[in-house]
Amino acid sequence: MAVELNHTIIWCRDKRASSAFLADMFALDPPEPFLHFMVVRLANHVSVDFMQKDGPVAPQHYAFLVGEAEFDGVMDRLAARGLDYWADPARTRPGEINRHFGGRGVYFADPDGHLLEAITTPYGTESEL
Repeated sequence: MAVELNHTIIWCRDKRASSAFLADMFALDPPEPFLHFMVVRLANHVSVDFMQKDGPVAPQHYAFLVGEAEFDGVMDRLAARGLDYWADPARTRPGEINRHFGGRGVYFADPDGHLLEAITTPYGTESEL
């Protein structure tokens, strides 16, 4: 069998709010409880499992490959919620998207400060940015 990512855990302060945010921003099915997690299922059978913890949460980065229509939906939801977004992970280009590798990309923060990214083209598919 080939190696595939099955699931990852995102630490958060409120697993219901954080998992609902991800599901809403990417128009996914609502999160489901599983043991002590709230689980968001992705189209490629990978799950994102939210685990609540006390104390500070170290921000991480999570990138999601989406289609053009899904990207438009993310942008619409960012605008509807009045959320900040950036073209770069350093957050130096606010209110912009990037066009890396012939696609579109955007970064935005979840309730715990994790930097989420939506991209329409996998990185490295063209020779230049």
